[in-house]
Amino acid sequence: MAYGEHKYQVSVQWTGNRGTGTSGYRDYGRDHTIRSGSKPDIPGSSDAAFLGDAARWNPEDLLVASASACHKLWYLHLCADAGIAVLDYRDDAEGTMLDSPEQGKFTRIVLRPHVTIRAGDDPDLAAHLHHAAHEKCYVANSVNFPIVCEPTIELAAT
Repeated sequence: MAYGEHKYQVSVQWTGNRGTGTSGYRDYGRDHTIRSGSKPDIPGSSDAAFLGDAARWNPEDLLVASASACHKLWYLHLCADAGIAVLDYRDDAEGTMLDSPEQGKFTRIVLRPHVTIRAGDDPDLAAHLHHAAHEKCYVANSVNFPIVCEPTIELAAT
């Protein structure tokens, strides 16, 4: 593992000018394209509640996805180190955001990973490793609201 400072560069290009720019709140689109190097573009917008395109990723979706993916990556790493073979992993994560006139903010994210491990592996250790993954997760360590993990561990059929 490479310790030290890491930098991440993205470009967000607004594509929602309908001809008059931001002449009025309802006169412009919220669409944008997120790019980073040679990776596939991510079509973005705001949440449909804020006049965005529900078919495109919004910043709130991406924040929840980032927390989920970061946790998953640490979890898989820790399981591999501990001799737990993860055969399947799906997280049905959910974020809660409070929108108020004063300030909008996330109040929590709940991760609900459903993990299948190899028959014969230790399900208690597999469950415990979620706590360790949470402690190491860069995203969880960077936000000012709780990220809760409610895992389900299943043994594969023999």
